[in-house]
Amino acid sequence: MTTYRISQLAEHSGVPATTLRFYETAGLLPAERTASGYRVYGEEAVERLAFISSAKLLGLALEEIRGLLDIREEGVCASVRARMLPLVADRIKDTDDRIAELRTFSAYLAGVHGVLSGPAPAGACGPDCGCTASGARPAGPVPVTFSATRPASDPTPEPEREAWRAAPVACTLGGAELGERTEQWRTLVAKADRREEIDDGLRLSFPPDVELAGNLAALAAAEQGCCAFFDFTLHLTPDVLHLNVRAPESAGQMRADLWGTPA
Repeated sequence: MTTYRISQLAEHSGVPATTLRFYETAGLLPAERTASGYRVYGEEAVERLAFISSAKLLGLALEEIRGLLDIREEGVCASVRARMLPLVADRIKDTDDRIAELRTFSAYLAGVHGVLSGPAPAGACGPDCGCTASGARPAGPVPVTFSATRPASDPTPEPEREAWRAAPVACTLGGAELGERTEQWRTLVAKADRREEIDDGLRLSFPPDVELAGNLAALAAAEQGCCAFFDFTLHLTPDVLHLNVRAPESAGQMRADLWGTPA
């Protein structure tokens, strides 16, 4: 039977060794030990890891994946499918909610773009020149959230439903990519007027600039692609733009490196 050390399994699967260790701690991917204490994995672990990775691509929380693995151990595919159906249906609803929210934000940006495309007034900027988006802003605030498990329409955080709390504190970027991402964040964060503490993180306040809001939204989405342990909420109103950044306590230093510390 083929066996793998943790470095070999990481190379074979493309899943970092830090994540494999976290999966073991979380009870998702048990490992046997050699007499010297080294982790050893068999072919069944490779299949189990493939299932975990597939479930994560669907946006399932670790607790949900753990439950599916328990059912999968029984060896009845129909039971696994029956449990997955409502979970995937929930993810569809969450995604549809986020799409609707982003469409609202896109319509807002389109309105601002239309105003800015018109003729500019003579002289300096004024209250009605369009640069402050007063002629195109929506009737109410436009929130944009990036959270793996909490729908944007649900204002109450529920820790057991927030996958970012249980995600491994490990970034998949490295080298030049990591340096470029850090510089992108620092460029935008330099425009913040204020930093303040919130539960599990900090809030950055910016001027209500729609172009800046779009840049922050795009960068936050990219950041979640490599660091699932960060949770972002972007809230744009006519008066202020807030970016809330939350992360597990163990990621506090990484959060400070990217976004600074509260004033």
